[in-house]
Amino acid sequence: MHQGGVVILDFGSQYTQLIARRIREQHVFSEILSSNTSADSMMKRKPKAVILSGGPNSVFEDSAPQYDPKIFDLDIPILGICYGLQLMVHHYGGQVEPGSKGEYGFANLMKVKPESILDSISNDTQVWMSHMDKVQSVPGDWTILAESTNGIVASVANEASKRYATQFHPEVVHTLEGNTIINNFLFKIAHCEPNWTAGNFIQEQVMLIREKVSNGQVICGVSGGVDSSVVGALMHKAVGDQCTSVLIDHGLLRKNEAEHCVSALKDGLGVNITSFNESDIFLSKLSGVVEPEKKRKIIGEQFIRSFEKIADKVGDVSFLAQGTLYPDVIESGASIGNSAHVIKSHHNVGGLPDDMTFELIEPLRELFKDEVRNVGRELGLPDSLINRHPFPGPGLAVRILGEITKERIAILQNADQIYIDILHEDGLYDEIWQAFAVLIPVKTVGVMGDQRTYEYLLGLRAVTSSDGMTADWFRMPDETLTKISNKIVNSVKGVNRVVYDITSKPPGTIEWE
Repeated sequence: MHQGGVVILDFGSQYTQLIARRIREQHVFSEILSSNTSADSMMKRKPKAVILSGGPNSVFEDSAPQYDPKIFDLDIPILGICYGLQLMVHHYGGQVEPGSKGEYGFANLMKVKPESILDSISNDTQVWMSHMDKVQSVPGDWTILAESTNGIVASVANEASKRYATQFHPEVVHTLEGNTIINNFLFKIAHCEPNWTAGNFIQEQVMLIREKVSNGQVICGVSGGVDSSVVGALMHKAVGDQCTSVLIDHGLLRKNEAEHCVSALKDGLGVNITSFNESDIFLSKLSGVVEPEKKRKIIGEQFIRSFEKIADKVGDVSFLAQGTLYPDVIESGASIGNSAHVIKSHHNVGGLPDDMTFELIEPLRELFKDEVRNVGRELGLPDSLINRHPFPGPGLAVRILGEITKERIAILQNADQIYIDILHEDGLYDEIWQAFAVLIPVKTVGVMGDQRTYEYLLGLRAVTSSDGMTADWFRMPDETLTKISNKIVNSVKGVNRVVYDITSKPPGTIEWE
């Protein structure tokens, strides 16, 4: 449990992840907890400050999120954002009025008292609003710091009790000086230490891993992606030969992926790593399965069974290390309080069997993807691994819609390699967060060499993102799309039509399953 950071209580805002990101960009640790987390539980983390997120509810609704009122008795700074402002005003005896019409989108800030959290902020600066209710009157010992040009209270404070709030969202880029406001709160008010760096993270995790493992043996699951590769390198640094990194080839990796990963870790960093081909048992258990959640759970369980079998060969293994990230935990509904909806069960979180005998070691569980890459650079991983696009643990199983067969795996492997190779050739790979092909269980009519074809439809996906929590589709140049489509259709037997996915996240997810 990391101490000395900022706790964010989530009241349901679509921007809560952005708050965490903005804080971590200032090298301060942040952690998102459910709104109903008790003050006692929160203080075990010894936070420097608390932030109350926005949310879609009204403080007057019976369905408003629950919270522990004792948080307001804590002697640490608290910042409320949007709904968080209204909650604080309401709690301390001010008046919040149900709005007849909301304030949404761009507004300008008119400072009334230009100090504390608004220090160095320009008057008339642009901010981003998204609220219906509004403050009618502030509590008696509170001060209005700013109003919007619409005449609505935009920021309030009680300096004596270190309570601050903004009706606008400083975490979004549309609030032009939002980072300055967040910096004021973090460093001038809460006196946070900017020590959340890759180097400090590695030192801390090495110490924690050594303390947990002691003289025990660990196997580390490596998949070829950056997350598991970083864990493999980190475990090697912490406990050396006490950890055996294991790449289980489940038959659903990209073409030649297993060989590349083993070579990069073994030859490049001296990591103790071995590859095991378990494809036959994985594919037999997936035979006839088409439902994506079922695929993920089958793969999650079989990974553990394969690790257990391999562990018997290694020796008395007590621990399994794996590359779980913060977005994996959030999307699998495993957040504090279990209030999050399950978007999809990540095989290494929601897909693990209850009777697993290993104790898990997940050193990256609190990190976003770009933070993992920074840790990888600090550990000396090659760019070919660090800059590699995210690849799901279930592999091509969640990119082959419908039934998984060896024939369909081969089709997708060949098409996907063409796609990725051309992105490298055209200098686009590093501009994209994630790109991949999806084999769709639909056949379409085509014509090749004056003959009718009836073959599979292939989808191409490419997105830009900073952390995978939200994403936008990549504006692929027409000439590149043409090159990719032509080469796949002409080279990959089984595909006669290619389409490009232009859906953002939300409403879609990055992966199709």
